Amino acid sequence: RRWQHRSAVEVTNEPILEFKPGSPERAALQKALADLKGKTEAIPCVIGGEEVWTPTVRYQLSPFNHAHRVAKYCYADKELINKAINAALAARKEWDLKPVQDRAQIFLKAADMLSGPRRAEVLAKTMIGQGKTVIQAEIDAAAELIDFFRFNAKYALELEKSQPISVDVSTNSMVYRGLEGFVAAVSPFNFTAIGGNLAGAPALMGNVVLWKPSDTALLASYAVYKILLEAGLPPNVVQFVPADGPVFGDTVTSSEHFCGLNFTGSVPTFKRLWKQVSENLDRYRNFPRLAGECGGKNFHLAHSSADVASVVNGTLRSAFEYGGQKCSACSRLYAPDSLWPQIKEKLLEEHGKIKVGDPAQDFGTFFSAVIDDKEIFGPVLTVYVYPEQRYKEVLELIDTTTPYGLTGAVFAQEKRIIEEARKLLRNAAGNFYINDKSTGAVVAQQPFGGSRISGTNDKPGGPHYILRWTSPQAIKETHVPLRDWRYAYMQ
Repeated sequence: RRWQHRSAVEVTNEPILEFKPGSPERAALQKALADLKGKTEAIPCVIGGEEVWTPTVRYQLSPFNHAHRVAKYCYADKELINKAINAALAARKEWDLKPVQDRAQIFLKAADMLSGPRRAEVLAKTMIGQGKTVIQAEIDAAAELIDFFRFNAKYALELEKSQPISVDVSTNSMVYRGLEGFVAAVSPFNFTAIGGNLAGAPALMGNVVLWKPSDTALLASYAVYKILLEAGLPPNVVQFVPADGPVFGDTVTSSEHFCGLNFTGSVPTFKRLWKQVSENLDRYRNFPRLAGECGGKNFHLAHSSADVASVVNGTLRSAFEYGGQKCSACSRLYAPDSLWPQIKEKLLEEHGKIKVGDPAQDFGTFFSAVIDDKEIFGPVLTVYVYPEQRYKEVLELIDTTTPYGLTGAVFAQEKRIIEEARKLLRNAAGNFYINDKSTGAVVAQQPFGGSRISGTNDKPGGPHYILRWTSPQAIKETHVPLRDWRYAYMQ
């Protein structure tokens, strides 16, 4: 593709490859997996464009093969984090002044690298490091990440073209500045794409970023970081800062230059950071932007008119793909007593066919190991069987049972029932699915996020998300001299 010399770009969603036997993508992935076998990659902190090692060395283990240390890395301490802040701030003005077309070009190039020559590498590192199957890695570390980079670039270029009205005597314009300070990006283990987006979207919009990747996703995160650098991202725009969570949080929120947090993770961690920001408000030069996504307790609701096969297959995929470790995974199924015998029989029958194993060795694996033993974030599905005639009460129950509000799905064939569910569950889910599973949001098709304690619902994957990372300046230039301070009515 030739992206240069265009004020806007036309992009489409990255095709999801199938990795069928004999396909070139399957061969490339198998080679990449073989190259990683038994290897440990050394991953430093990258501060001010330089690789830095500290004495606090850690190892990332493969979830399904604990004997394999996939990465050796180290934690940045408070002093090093502050050094990263200073290095970022030194690069901020020049990066912010760089035309958005030039910044977008870097991310479009990174997307092309991920789409082609670097695809197998990033997929393989996501599989062995985070325990993903082939298809789960493909829809995450390839398709979604590529889509984030391309569509964010498209949205940024379109935003630049969005200008206010001018009149005969004056010209008005809007400058979409980056935030004044640095953004802290804290990314989770479960999606390689989320890490790339949490750091990448603010950087695209002219911000400098400190990226703290998850300890259990370092291998793939570092690969994405290196691709961005190779695509032309200046070294000091994003600092790569693995660190102990509380140390990182304490240090960044205590800096007067802290201007934003882009976060995906647990509710307690996000609340802790929010409280720290509020306690430090008097230090800051700006009110920081806080964007967070914290997961959900997502529902599938089957009405008596539902198609049983869709309920069963959608629920199996949503609850058990990637070991249930998606923010959007179904964890509660509401089934009417009239359909429950059929649903139960089919659920158990199909569930028994799920193959658990090593996704790198056996591509027939559907379900791999969960990430680690620190919390239950996994394949747990609860079923609530309700009397068919009490369907409307169940809608209220779904809405009020949990403090979360991320995703949900209703399965029904009757239009009236679907409309009623849409109305009564309006606030229960930020992403609402009709006759489809609660997982699988696609960039630019279903911008993702929820409210309540699921987060700030800023909808990454949509055109408005990038506005969170700008501080617009409105400029008026008058072309006619002002000859008198008095108004006409005063004459």
